[in-house]
Amino acid sequence: MLIDATAVPADRGGVGRYVDSLVAALDADGARVSVVCQPRDAGLYSLLAPHARVVPTSESVSTRTARLTWEQTTLPRLVRKLGVDVLHSPHYTLPLAAQAASVVTLHDATFFTDPALHHSIKARFFRGWTRTSLLRASLCVVPSQATATELARVAGADPAALSVIQHGVDGDRFHPPTADEVAAARAEVGLGERDEYVAFLGALEPRKNVPALIRGFAAACRGRVDPPSLVLAGQPGWDRQIERALDAVPHRVRVIRAGYLPFGMLAGFLGGAALVAYPSLGEGFGLPVLEAMACGACVLTTRRLALPEVGGDAVEYCGTGAGDIGAAVAALLDDPERRRELAEAAQRRAKEFTWGQCAEAHREAYGVAATRHRRGR
Repeated sequence: MLIDATAVPADRGGVGRYVDSLVAALDADGARVSVVCQPRDAGLYSLLAPHARVVPTSESVSTRTARLTWEQTTLPRLVRKLGVDVLHSPHYTLPLAAQAASVVTLHDATFFTDPALHHSIKARFFRGWTRTSLLRASLCVVPSQATATELARVAGADPAALSVIQHGVDGDRFHPPTADEVAAARAEVGLGERDEYVAFLGALEPRKNVPALIRGFAAACRGRVDPPSLVLAGQPGWDRQIERALDAVPHRVRVIRAGYLPFGMLAGFLGGAALVAYPSLGEGFGLPVLEAMACGACVLTTRRLALPEVGGDAVEYCGTGAGDIGAAVAALLDDPERRRELAEAAQRRAKEFTWGQCAEAHREAYGVAATRHRRGR
């Protein structure tokens, strides 16, 4: 099979971690994998998948327009040249003229259900490609049952054309941190050795509900003699409400915008927090929640879409409004024993999600797609 990794951004967010981890796990499982990627990633994939055939693109695909043009023109020729049986397109789109069986990953349905949470152009683009992929792909992979259910409801997806394959978590990278890892993460974000903090990890976009988290956190700090800090880690987004929420935070309440953190800092950052708050308005899976659980964090999140499939009984849940978030944060800060119980349960549950299992399920999906393609379905 050939995996198209050209849409993976340089700063590895959720989709990047999915593609990187899947490629590595498939290679470790003995699958015959080819990977086409941007030139900057060729060395990385050679390390992640030493037995794979890594093919860097010979033309620029750094912009969305350039990548889509390449996908529709050059990628089909590459498929024929390499003689692959299955092409896996892991980010919504696929080449319409490719002659191999096609598998497309559809990460969530929020472009249909909550279009206001995305740029209007982006929402239209991904709605269109989701429908196209559902019609044209041999098989579509989704990371949760919630996503499969939503796509059937809002996009008319045939459940038989969807394969639900949950993500895994990299236990080497996401693990209960050492004291040195916690200290390094604290220093990276500007905290002292004894400073307590609430952590958030994710892109600062409307779907993540960060303004409500900021307001709720400020409310939870009201009346505390020594309130913790709120640390927002992740790539800058386009949520204009964040600045307004920050402007309303009392001076004695500290909110740190840490920006993008290197991978090596994440275990210390997540595992060193008093709690990790992720009050998302909807997730196709919720990889940051799983990664925080693997780091031994007490996690607070919502019941929106796929998040309960990830958290189960090992996380605390709250509503999406600032009042609900603030009450839940305050309750957890006041109950160290509850935080300890959740942290222990989270570590146990996180072990149920592995990239090895994810890769095995993808291999089965590739087989189904190849069979359907041969039969002309």
